[in-house]
Amino acid sequence: MKPADTAIAYIRVSTNGQGKSGLGIEAQRAAIVRFAESEGIALAAEFVEVETGKGADAIAKRPQLAAALAAAKKAGCPVVVAKLDRLARDVAFISNLMSRQIPFIVSELGVGVDSFMLHIYAALAEKERAMISARTKEALAMAKARGVTLGNPDLALAQQRSQEVRGAHADAFAQNVRPIIDQIRASGVSSLRKIAEALNARGIATARGGVWAATQVRDILLRTEPAS
Repeated sequence: MKPADTAIAYIRVSTNGQGKSGLGIEAQRAAIVRFAESEGIALAAEFVEVETGKGADAIAKRPQLAAALAAAKKAGCPVVVAKLDRLARDVAFISNLMSRQIPFIVSELGVGVDSFMLHIYAALAEKERAMISARTKEALAMAKARGVTLGNPDLALAQQRSQEVRGAHADAFAQNVRPIIDQIRASGVSSLRKIAEALNARGIATARGGVWAATQVRDILLRTEPAS
């Protein structure tokens, strides 16, 4: 990768309190800024996202990442992240990003890491995630064997919690998309249909991975309106 003069910063936190783990927004921002200063890179823009999806297709659920990639493509510069797992702990996801022909830099690895090594690091991160999941399942199984009651047998309560989780994800997605919609409106686009067209043109998918229509734009605006 040739040295970059400018870059787009991308910061991601998950919805499970990751801000307290050393991977919060300010920690990532500080790491990226330090890296950019040491490499003489100007940060042209910053995109911050709350994770709303996992897996190889998670990019469809990350509007800020889609916006960062679009901005990087337009500027002809890379996307920079603090750590590789801020993109994903998924090899397929990383490969998908690479296939878009938009370079990205991981500040903790430096600018000299080639695509092969990035795949290796992604594979290690994916393995780590699988091991954590396996240890969690094993611990739950042992607790169950000791007679510990896991979960809540009340189906209605379980359904309510499921609804709350879906609502939280919808709220997070709406908060991620709203700044992009505001940016589009600030450029003079006012109708919901035109805003939907602009979102589609930027390659930003809806929360379900589909294309935008006026109704979905209206829902985002209503969901993100401040409480009166």
